[in-house]
Amino acid sequence: MSELMLMCLIAGRRAAIPTARMLSVIEIETVTPIPLAPDFIVGLTALRSQALTVVDCRIALGFPASETVEGSRAAVVEHDGHRYALVVDEAFDVAQALTAPAPVPGGFGAGWQHAAAGMVETEDGPALLVDVERLIQGPARAAAA
Repeated sequence: MSELMLMCLIAGRRAAIPTARMLSVIEIETVTPIPLAPDFIVGLTALRSQALTVVDCRIALGFPASETVEGSRAAVVEHDGHRYALVVDEAFDVAQALTAPAPVPGGFGAGWQHAAAGMVETEDGPALLVDVERLIQGPARAAAA
């Protein structure tokens, strides 16, 4: 596969965000809350005079919120003309995916089943490949009965 990925930690799991989808990696400074926004949308922050919607990846995956967002690292991505800061627990390095994505095995939880495009192998071991669009959608919601 040989695609470059940002290796990071989200909710205790090694994750990979395709660098082709990323604009940069930043440290979140001030976040302004957005009234009535879903809980995984923490608020807005600025990057070079542009507004970024801040997404807490932990909540978007159905896990407890990050302890603090301000001071955290985030991957900046663009989707449908909007820019998002995807807050991760830690951002490590850029690595190469050595394999094509394989199905996500059970045991990772519904959030990862929803927001991971698969598992990829890297030099440092396997990582969950983040599907940026699904992560931005937030937690998988049960269909109304």
